[in-house]
Formats: sequence, C-alpha cells, structure tokens
Amino acid sequence: MEKIRARLIYNPTSGREEMRRRLPLVLQRLEQGGIETSCHATEGKGDAAFAASLAVERGYDLVIAAGGDGTLNEVVNGIARHEKRPMLGVMPMGTTNDFARAHGIPRRWQEAVDLIVRRHTRPVDIGYATGDKYFINIAGGGFLTDLSYEVPSKLKTMIGQLAYYVKGFEKVVNFHPSRLNIVAEGVGEFEDEYMLFLVANSQSVGGFEKLAPQANTNDGLFDVVLLKKCNLAEMIRIASLAMRGEHLNDSHVMHFQTSKLVVRAEDRVQLNLDGELGGTLPTELAVLKSHLAVIVDETGKTSYK
Repeated sequence: MEKIRARLIYNPTSGREEMRRRLPLVLQRLEQGGIETSCHATEGKGDAAFAASLAVERGYDLVIAAGGDGTLNEVVNGIARHEKRPMLGVMPMGTTNDFARAHGIPRRWQEAVDLIVRRHTRPVDIGYATGDKYFINIAGGGFLTDLSYEVPSKLKTMIGQLAYYVKGFEKVVNFHPSRLNIVAEGVGEFEDEYMLFLVANSQSVGGFEKLAPQANTNDGLFDVVLLKKCNLAEMIRIASLAMRGEHLNDSHVMHFQTSKLVVRAEDRVQLNLDGELGGTLPTELAVLKSHLAVIVDETGKTSYK
C-alpha cells in the first residue's frame, strides 16, 4: 500500500471538544489507511495558518483541517500562498461546517476519516481578499454576518448552533442597513442601502444549505447575494424563503455571478471571511480558479450528517 505523509491540524475546542477525545482513534484509522500522520493542536488565533504553512514547507503530501469553518479558513490561508500545495482533507468538527455540507463531507468522524483515506480529490476555487487573505466558502458584510466571530467559542462549545440564535436575537433589535458601492467585473456598478452582502463560493452559508443555490466551487465564479434595505417583518419572510432556496426572486434580493468585485462602504463595515473577521471595507475580492485539491465525496453528492 502506498504510504503518504499527513499533518493533522485540529482545534481541541471545536464541536464540544470531540476531536480531543477521538484523536487516538483518528490517528489509528488514518495509519491503517496508509496515511502516516502527525498532529498539531492549535493554541490560539493564527496558529492553524502557521502550522499549515509549516507543513507545506516540510513537504507533507496532505494537510487535514479538523475543526470548524474558522480552523478550515486558517489552514487554507496557510496553504494557499505557496506555489506547491498539498491535498487538503477536512474533518468537520465545528458548529456550522458550511464547506463540508456543500461537498458531501460527513459529520461523523469515522466516515470523514474513511473519506480522507480514499483520497478522491476535486479542484476547488478559493477567494482572495485585499491584504493577502483567502477564503474557501464565503465573504460578506452586514449586521448578521458579524455573528460568527461575535459568539464566544465557549458558548458554541456548550450549546452549539443555538449560540448563534441567542446572539442573533440581540442584534436584530438594532439592525440597520449600510450604504455600499459595489463594482462587479462583467456585471456593473451598484450603490444602495443594503442589510448585508454575501459573496458565496458554495451553496451552503451559515447553515442555510441553499442560500446560493447556483454556486459551484469549481466554476471560476462567485455567487453574490445582496439584501436591500427592509424592515424586520420582510427580513423574517426572506429568511424563511432562503431556507427553501426560494429567496433569489424576491424584490429585496439581488443575485449575480462574477469572478471579481470591489466593495466600498460609507461607514465602518466589517468583512467576514469564512466566519472570521477579515478587516473592514473597502476590499477587492477575486476568484483563484482550481487553486486547491480538496478530498471530497467521490459520488459528488452531499452526505453531510
């Protein structure tokens, strides 16, 4: 059996600390599958990116990101800036796991490890943002996009997805639009008051599995969704449509595809990259076509559990 070398980078606090408990079994299963694996437990912000970059420099064939969307984002940032990039495996141990949902990567650790052992890869686009930052699933801004990095990690560990709902109720009371100027290559220029903007690489965003129903991670395009100024009742109605993937035809929603766009704001608007704080606007976002080889479900079907 062909042996390959892997570096497993895991967040010990993700998913109610499941990875910390399962680590010996995970390593054993990988070794049995012909993957010689060493591991690195992250200790703070930026550590996963540093560990991933170091793994590339040391010539590992495979880097495995075990944690939530934030851990995956850091690992992608550590790998993406290198010219020669190893395969990327994903073990979804977080609260939302949007990228895993969109690519048939199972939630159960045994099935996720077995998927990695089979090593079926797919070329995947990623996004580049001003300031030498990368994202694999979503960039966005607006009042609700702040939730992912405003919810304390300890609260997410304790109550999971419910933590976002708790924080969301706090923010909805004081929601307000931002005036944005958006220039999209091949599409045009838009300026209006928006509740939020989302630049999606995959269909699943914030646990909404059909928020960008036309998105595909190897088509060389972003799917941009803009929510225009609206009241609370209209927002709730649009959210219910989004659960079913039926929101794009609503008069308050704009949708288009582009490979590059620039977003500016009159006021201070934070930029969300895969659930992590990516600075503030203005920013330029561009697609890097087929930039990473990611291990996914070979059937192409979503089997997320």
